[in-house]
Amino acid sequence: MTDMHLSNHDQMADCLQGLRVIDLTRNLPGPFATRLLADLGADVLKIEPKQGDPARVFGELFAALNHGKMTEKHDFHDPKAIEAIKAHLKKADVMLDSFRPGVLAEMGLDAKTLHVINPKLVIVSITGYGVADCHSTEDADSEDGSQVNHDWANKAGHDINFMAMSGVLDQLKTAQGEQAMPNIQFADLAGGSDTAVIALLAAVFAAQRTGRGRHVAVSMTHSLYNHMVMPKVTGKLINSLSGNGLNDTLLPQHDFLGGALPCYRLYQTADQRYMAVGALELKFWQGLCQVLELPALKETHWQLGIMPNRPESEAATNTIAEKFASQTLEHWQCVFAATDVCVTPVLSLHEAKAHPLFAHQDEHHAISGWQQVN
Repeated sequence: MTDMHLSNHDQMADCLQGLRVIDLTRNLPGPFATRLLADLGADVLKIEPKQGDPARVFGELFAALNHGKMTEKHDFHDPKAIEAIKAHLKKADVMLDSFRPGVLAEMGLDAKTLHVINPKLVIVSITGYGVADCHSTEDADSEDGSQVNHDWANKAGHDINFMAMSGVLDQLKTAQGEQAMPNIQFADLAGGSDTAVIALLAAVFAAQRTGRGRHVAVSMTHSLYNHMVMPKVTGKLINSLSGNGLNDTLLPQHDFLGGALPCYRLYQTADQRYMAVGALELKFWQGLCQVLELPALKETHWQLGIMPNRPESEAATNTIAEKFASQTLEHWQCVFAATDVCVTPVLSLHEAKAHPLFAHQDEHHAISGWQQVN
C-alpha cells in the first residue's frame, strides 16, 4: 500500500467517523456498500449467521469486502441472538439487510419494532425487485402518481436476473447483435451497493435533522432501470433525425452511443485487440481524423448533420475500421498517447492493474473512487 493510497484514505476517513453501522447483509451488494462506508470512516459491525457469510468460500473476495469490519456470528432463529442484535441496534445509526421482504418482521427486526428502541435508526434493505403489496388498493404511490403494484417482491434472483428484468442486459449487444454476457455485476454494485449508500446517507442526514429514522427498500432492478436514462431517449432521437418518425424502438447496437456513430465506437486492431474511440464532439473527431491522416473525413460528423443512416457515415466507419486494422494495439497506443481526442486502448484487467492510473491500489486491488483535493 503506497503513501498516496494511505493519504487518500486518511483524508476521507474522517467523513463518517462516529457513524455506527450494523451490517446483516451477505455475498456482494451489501458488503460492498458497507465497505464503502468503512472506507469513509464508519464503524461497521458485520453480523453473520452461524454458518458464516456464503462469500467466505471465495477467500480473497470476502477479505476485500470485509476487512476492517468487526464481526459477530449469531443464530438468527434464536431469540437470545435477536436480543443481542437489538442491543447493538439500540446504539446504531444504520442497519443494512439483504433479506427478502417480510423476513425482518419474522425475525422481530422490522422497522416498527426497532424504532421503538431507537427512533433515529435508518434501516436500508437491499432487495432484488423492491417491495409492493399487490393485494392492496392502498399501495404506496410512486412519484408520478402510479401505484407500486407487482408480484415480484418475493421472487429469488441474482445479478443476471435483475439486469435481465430491468432491460439493461438486452442493451449489452455485440456489433452483430449477439447478446453479451457481462462479467461485472452491474445490478449488485451500481443498482445495489451504490444506490444503497446514497439512500442511506440521505436518510441519516434527515434523521439527524428530524430525529426520525426510516426504512428504505432499495430495488436493484428498479435502480438499474433508472440508470438507462440515455437509451430511453436516444432511440427516439436517432429515429427522428434519420427520418424514421418518433418510434423509440431501436436495436442497442444501432443506438446513438451503441456503435452507430463512426466517432463513438470500438475499432479492432491488427492483433484482434480494440481501440475505444469516444470522439463524440466535432473538435475531437476532427483531431482524430488529423491523427489518422484522414482529413477528408473531418466534415463527416453528426454535429454537421451526417447521421448514422447516411452513406457518408457508413463509409467513414469502414475507412476508420480499415485504418485501425492495419496496425497493432501497441502501435495505436503509442500514436494516441500524446493526443487529446478521446481515444484509448481497451485494457485487460491485468493491464489495468499494472497501469500508472492504478498505482495506488491497495493489497486487495481496491482503489477509492474519490480523492480529496488539497
